[in-house]
Amino acid sequence: MGRRSFIKSVSLAGGGLIIGFNWLACQGPTEEGGKELAMQMPEEWFELNGYLKIGDNGIVTIYSPNPEIGQNVKTSMPMIVAEELDVDWNNVVVEQAPLNTEVFTRQLAGGSQSIRQGWQSLRTAGATARQMLLTAAAKQWEVPVLELSVENGIISHKNSDRTIGYGEIAKAAVNVEIPEEVELKNIDSFKIIGTSRKNVDAKKIVTGQPLFGIDTFKEGMLIAMIVQPPAFGMEFKTMDAAKAKGMPGIKDVFTIDTYPDDMEKEWSDVAAFSKLVVVVGESTWQVMQAKKEVKVEWDLNPKLVKQIEILEKSAGMDGVSGLESTSIHMTLMADVGSKKSEIVRRDGNPEKAFKNAARVIERSYTCPFLSHNCMEPMNFFADVSGGKAELLGPIQTPEFAEKSVNKRLGLDLENIDIQMTRMGGGFGRRLYGHFLVEAAVISEKMGTPIKLVYSREDDMTNGVYRPAYHVTYRAALDANNKLTAFHVNAGGIPESPLFANRFPAGAIENYLAESWSMESNISTGAFRAPRSNFIAGAEQSFLDELSEEMGQDPIQFRLDLLDRAGSNPVGEENDYDAARYAGVLKLARDKSGWDNTTGLSRGVAAYYCHNSYVAQILDLSVKNNQPSVDKVTCAVDCGIVVNPDAAKNMVEGGTIDGIGHALYSEMTFKDGVPQQSNFDTYRLIRHKEAPKTIDVYFIENGIDPTGLGEPPFPPIQGALANALYKATGKRFYDQPFISHMQDDLKT
Repeated sequence: MGRRSFIKSVSLAGGGLIIGFNWLACQGPTEEGGKELAMQMPEEWFELNGYLKIGDNGIVTIYSPNPEIGQNVKTSMPMIVAEELDVDWNNVVVEQAPLNTEVFTRQLAGGSQSIRQGWQSLRTAGATARQMLLTAAAKQWEVPVLELSVENGIISHKNSDRTIGYGEIAKAAVNVEIPEEVELKNIDSFKIIGTSRKNVDAKKIVTGQPLFGIDTFKEGMLIAMIVQPPAFGMEFKTMDAAKAKGMPGIKDVFTIDTYPDDMEKEWSDVAAFSKLVVVVGESTWQVMQAKKEVKVEWDLNPKLVKQIEILEKSAGMDGVSGLESTSIHMTLMADVGSKKSEIVRRDGNPEKAFKNAARVIERSYTCPFLSHNCMEPMNFFADVSGGKAELLGPIQTPEFAEKSVNKRLGLDLENIDIQMTRMGGGFGRRLYGHFLVEAAVISEKMGTPIKLVYSREDDMTNGVYRPAYHVTYRAALDANNKLTAFHVNAGGIPESPLFANRFPAGAIENYLAESWSMESNISTGAFRAPRSNFIAGAEQSFLDELSEEMGQDPIQFRLDLLDRAGSNPVGEENDYDAARYAGVLKLARDKSGWDNTTGLSRGVAAYYCHNSYVAQILDLSVKNNQPSVDKVTCAVDCGIVVNPDAAKNMVEGGTIDGIGHALYSEMTFKDGVPQQSNFDTYRLIRHKEAPKTIDVYFIENGIDPTGLGEPPFPPIQGALANALYKATGKRFYDQPFISHMQDDLKT
């Protein structure tokens, strides 16, 4: 359904709620024994508002505005609306809506905000439709609405035996005035929310049905691929494409400038390279072969190289090249970065406390650039012709991409139609829609529909990466071995990971937080739990080491700090709830049997991000310097859990992901050239390396839902580092940990 037809159908509904949320069809009805039956589609639909329509047989359809990147909102969000609508879960169908900023709000997947920000709107949408249906039934029966009740889409009159289904009364409900206020259910009466429902796309995924952008096929469509500069800091100069153009199936080879200098960019227009060589042909294989035969000469970009030369010279380096290398990055961060720091927060008099300290504990931690490496490489379909653009594919930020196409091609927003497919992974990578803009530019130039496809190598060496970070912690201890001051100095290339107002800020009388950053030509962006994905592990590692220096149990040490932050906090800018923070630590402690550590190498960590709290306790063993994770106990406070199985899956996935990246993954550079281009050189965790057991427990507090896709990822890295210390007697300060373990083995 395109934008115009969607607007038309919404206008015919006589107005509606402007509510952003996401839906997809739930499983069809089942016979006894689990055999699935075909859902019978109605002959006529009746729209109650811009998002919801009910068929004459009671089937409910909802349009799905938001992108699905594997976080399971396509199942969990419809559950919220179905709950308030009070419809049978088996009678729900969902259609993916195109981008439509005139109807929907926040058509974006990012920040673990979908459920949190949609919670009230989703409930209101269902409750409003329910109220309209009840009102229509009351008018038809000439009885007060208060005498009616509804369950599973069947309205009943308590003073008679009359009943009527949603499908039978939907036509009349269309003409009911939309209520200004509706009563939402008490959470104690939920029947769908809080129960586990299967992922609605699971069968299609495992049977290989076309759901993803990479599956797109249209008649007359050509395949496009790009040839990009080999190093960050270089740009296109000249090319010889004569041989490539003569190869079978090849239609053309040319250059594009995705983002001309005079174009106003959106925040999502992050791209490693703007000037690209494009090969277009009939099939992916033909285009891949032709790419190899395009002879391109690249040149240094003087402006980009100069700023890096300045940094290198400031570090007193010889043989300055202006092209970035990992060895230079590490030297710059260690020797130059902290000298550029700015004070972000100061409580008390930390300088005096450190001066008078009996002992000062200081440790530094680092992590490398990381590649997102979504299972599905970047791709997008584009058909730009006749002043219109039809775009289809996997994108986390369609609204911003639409604006970019508008500015790049000069098309009216009304003539840009973006359709969204399910994504084979996002992790922040698909927040940046340069590949969508590239596809649109290529299609316009060719005058034909094209599908742009990145190879794995294109994807991995093109950016956008997780930044590299460096943090130094210091703690001051007095003569009685008590903590008197805490100092964090954090920075990175090209951003700082510091969250100055998070724990342990607010728990220590004398506290100092400093931040810095350094420029880079390497394109970076959000990576699962941005900034938290490093700083949490470093912070939790340092707190563990500090508790050991003070002779305290690591969990009790954290709880004592949180008790101070809750009862007598320092400062007024603390952005966490100390009681909820302590709650997950206590739950993890109790569920893991923390006090029974005989024979276990065990590490703990806890962190707050994306409005949620997670504590994790990890048990492992090490043999031949190869760690084996036996068990992880996770305690999570994310408010009301909509779909327990899905929530558990997200916690398990984030836990495994965090362990894998901390142990194995890194993106390195030599003279601007990425040194990893596929999975033979970029190490990801293997199935056999995943924890043998992951136990997940949720705090039940009735608070409105908060984030969940990202919060389990950051703290597990600290728990891993702390467990490795217990197993090996060695502290690990630099990721990936496995490299340093193997270095020890060689030594």
